[in-house]
Amino acid sequence: MARVEHAAPASARHIAMVEAHSARNYAPLPVVLARGNGVWVEDVDGKRYLDMLSAYSALNFGHGHVEIVSAFVDQAKTLALTSRAFHNDQFGPFCEELTRLTGQDLVLPMNTGAEGVETALKTVRKWGYRVKGVAPERAEIIVCEGNFHGRTISIISFSDDPQYRDGFGPFTPGFTLVPYGDLAALERAITPNTVGFLVEPIQGEGGIVVPPAGYLSKARELCRRERVLFVADEIQTGLGRTGRLFACDHEDVRPDVLILGKALGGGVMPVSAVLASREILGVFEPGDHGSTFGGNPLACAVARAALRVLVRDRLAERAERLGTRFMQRLRDLGSPQVREVRGRGLLIGIALTPEAGPAKAFAKRLMHEGVLCKDTVESVLRIAPPLVIEEDELDWAYERLANVLR
Repeated sequence: MARVEHAAPASARHIAMVEAHSARNYAPLPVVLARGNGVWVEDVDGKRYLDMLSAYSALNFGHGHVEIVSAFVDQAKTLALTSRAFHNDQFGPFCEELTRLTGQDLVLPMNTGAEGVETALKTVRKWGYRVKGVAPERAEIIVCEGNFHGRTISIISFSDDPQYRDGFGPFTPGFTLVPYGDLAALERAITPNTVGFLVEPIQGEGGIVVPPAGYLSKARELCRRERVLFVADEIQTGLGRTGRLFACDHEDVRPDVLILGKALGGGVMPVSAVLASREILGVFEPGDHGSTFGGNPLACAVARAALRVLVRDRLAERAERLGTRFMQRLRDLGSPQVREVRGRGLLIGIALTPEAGPAKAFAKRLMHEGVLCKDTVESVLRIAPPLVIEEDELDWAYERLANVLR
């Protein structure tokens, strides 16, 4: 109950209701947000904060982007849901625009990021049996240590975080873990039954870990040579966050299978998608896989608006310019509590020294300074503001980060 005691009156009442009636699968900071506009949010007690988390990249366009919200409202008034039992007039244009943007042939729409990953796993396995010719029930997928791809049973089956697995077994077989960024380990792990390599171009929950230069491109070539599908989870890193349209673009890598989510929904809808060639996604037949809400007209209209804004406003280039400057300023700070500042674009990790203590304590101090961010892997502060943030707003955030880190 300490979180309630330290909160302002209205916030305390809301937090008390959560404590009383919600399963405790999250430990949020003691702030109760009620309004948002652009990069700023306000709590129920009227205090303003700068959002430097962006709902883990779901808010790349900021809160309440006028054009995206307008698309949402107009479509909600017109036709919100049909299920895939029928066609709708937004789904075809959404598929055409997204495949054109990504250079892929086909799209399979879902809702959440975890659903997208599950869909990719099913895709890769079925391709392995139907196209590569792996014996039934023998398909293997290689994943990386420190990964985070969601929290479904199959996904936690290949997590190496004990908390994600504790009490949830038995687990789904067929996965092999290798160290992230270790090309030799990846090569050793490939067998005749290997059908896919699932990787985050930058590990988000793992601590904003950027792989060694050339790792992604060499891993892609290795997968091509061994006839293994290269599957990029760009749910957090995609759609401009790292200074490129996709994080794989930093090494000119075009994945066999691309998973998108979070920002695809423009900050107002859960929208995810798996994209691949006709040979790969062509393994599905009607009834093999589906989602009642996947590809619904409301989600498609919102995603189309988000993609228009992303390209027209050159948000990837904006993230590159602002993020490079901001990271350099953080590095130049020279704080004895900071071990490393790493990342790309506006996906930044501030890794703290062991002597500094847990990153969550710093996130709480920043909250009191009016800056909202979050800790990850106990010792890293994740900094990821909306891509629409202005330079003077980043300067404002920097001064408060400097105060806390000093």
